[in-house]
Amino acid sequence: MFNFKEIVSVTLILFSVIDILGSLPVIVDFRRKLGKIESEKATLAAGFIMVLFLFLGERLLSLFGVDVASFAIAGAIILFLLGMEMILGRNIFKHDNLDVGVASIVPIAFPLIAGAATMTTLLSLRSAYQIENILVGILLNLFFVYLVLKSSTWLERKLGQGGTDILRKVFGIILLAIAIKLFKTNLSM
Repeated sequence: MFNFKEIVSVTLILFSVIDILGSLPVIVDFRRKLGKIESEKATLAAGFIMVLFLFLGERLLSLFGVDVASFAIAGAIILFLLGMEMILGRNIFKHDNLDVGVASIVPIAFPLIAGAATMTTLLSLRSAYQIENILVGILLNLFFVYLVLKSSTWLERKLGQGGTDILRKVFGIILLAIAIKLFKTNLSM
């Protein structure tokens, strides 16, 4: 049955792992390159990925012969490259002629929102919390993700060009640090 304490715990854990506020510079950068981001599509895709992985994650990975640690390391490499893009101001990933709908899913929904850290966290949460409480935590986080994606233009205007550039560099370094932590943690498994 629903447990308020579990819902709050799961929500806060997922909020810190998803780190949508920390991803704002990446989101703004992609919106600049693409003209817009389809917030609804990105949120629904991230939600679908999270729920699917919650129920089928380990089986899905084992089907491909991949363990959770290897999956997390692959996600860490992608996050590392996104961080390098933010810091260096260079395009590592090809953005030319990229469809807005596709970019809303890759890399916004995956790996930024529902990436390796989120997925491995969901597997850990499943062993400690009731499924219905995890699902509510996912929904609450998706609501917040949607709000941030929808208001990214407004947030960028409030921050200004200088503020956005500073945030991009700072969060690029944080993204690199998260990627390295994910890499180190899962390399030793």
